[in-house]
Amino acid sequence: MHISVFPQLGLELGAPKQGESEVAQSEVHRKSTGPALLCAPDFSPLGYPSKKRSQLCFSEILAIDMPHPRNPALYRLTKQLLQKYHKAVRPVHDWTEATTVYLDVFVHAILDVDAQNQKLKTSIWYHEVWVDEFLSWNPSMFDEIREISLPLSDIWAPDIIINEFVDIEGSPDLPYVYVNSSGTIKNSKPIQVVSTCGLETYAFPFDIQNCSLTFSSVLHTVQDVDLAFLRSREDIKHDKKEFLNDSEWELLSVSSTYSILQSSAGDFAQIQFNVVIRRRPLVYVVNLLIPSIFLMLVDLGSFYLPPTCRARIVFKTSVLVGYTVFRVNMSDEMPRSALSTPLIGVFFTVCMAFLVISLFKSILLVRFLHDEWSHGQEWPLLSLRGDTDADGPRMDPRAQLAGVPEPPICREPQVQPGSLKEVWFQLKSISTYFQTWEQADRKGVKWLALLERLDRLLFQAYAILLGLYTVTLCSLWALWGSS
Repeated sequence: MHISVFPQLGLELGAPKQGESEVAQSEVHRKSTGPALLCAPDFSPLGYPSKKRSQLCFSEILAIDMPHPRNPALYRLTKQLLQKYHKAVRPVHDWTEATTVYLDVFVHAILDVDAQNQKLKTSIWYHEVWVDEFLSWNPSMFDEIREISLPLSDIWAPDIIINEFVDIEGSPDLPYVYVNSSGTIKNSKPIQVVSTCGLETYAFPFDIQNCSLTFSSVLHTVQDVDLAFLRSREDIKHDKKEFLNDSEWELLSVSSTYSILQSSAGDFAQIQFNVVIRRRPLVYVVNLLIPSIFLMLVDLGSFYLPPTCRARIVFKTSVLVGYTVFRVNMSDEMPRSALSTPLIGVFFTVCMAFLVISLFKSILLVRFLHDEWSHGQEWPLLSLRGDTDADGPRMDPRAQLAGVPEPPICREPQVQPGSLKEVWFQLKSISTYFQTWEQADRKGVKWLALLERLDRLLFQAYAILLGLYTVTLCSLWALWGSS
């Protein structure tokens, strides 16, 4: 009698026949039904084997049925490729043939633009592909394996560098490359490269920068290592899908050129990628340009105050302080470069020069008018004081003002108080005073007219400068938008 333990597997248990041992019976049963049951079933009270024990026996049966190859295909393939491989030798059967390296670059992000040090920090995805004639195989001999990964340090790799690079920061080290059955090697890695770039900040904040990344071999000439494009130039130029378009800079295009660099050491192939970026100016328009135009308009309005008004000096001094504070705050926002000065900085310097000249002119005018007014107030007092003193000698008020005693020859003859000669002398003094006052007024009017003419000239120059500043900024903005 046999008891079916695992009907789905065709396994049955039963009592041994007479004359056969249990071992022989189990051997016969193993040959007839398949793999031997290595564990005794644990029956439940209802006569069925327990679930836990059944799962254990099932796993042991699968472990017996699954093959364990002693020499896997991937291991044999890797061993065969690298066993006699020499990475110091360029991988070609005919040494006269050049190894062509196909390059491709994806600009991922613009991390930093340092105008003071003329450096650009970019994050790029770099791809290079070449054919290694010593790393090919027949896939049918290795379980149809068509592509494997190998350590980059164990195979030959081209010595391609970026000519403009200054430092490589934070670039992860990817130690493996992909190799397919035809010997084609694909090496892809992200690079954060710091490169030199001639940055022009004259049109800030509407500036457009063009920085190049030139790839070439260090030692191999074009007869040994040649370069080519992995994609078409048009696809490279307009491909922006990998670019993070949420920073201060916007990617316009990545144009590329192939050229041969001729030198005394030989001819070297090189590929140059020109990364064209432009700045987003909205934040600088709001924080710099609009406040600067407001300050210029306020300073321009100060010319409508009368030139003789002393409050004009206070007003212009306040505007000058505002200019100074704004320039200090603006210096942190503006790029610093030893090669070029931003146009907005030039306009601010010229406007401050006009403001200082106008303030100095106002100070001179107020000082001149103050002196004239002081002299005019003292003349009538000296005249009357000299005439009412009947006991002493009479002196010319101009001599009293100068503090010099009048010579005896020039002194008027003394007259008795209340006589006609005294009245005539007082009238003569008053006439002389008014003539002198009139001459001083004429001189003051001439100076005042000259200063007013200068003030009008400064106002016109300031208005022309402000209009030129506005037109220039609008033109730069239009050129920025059309690029």
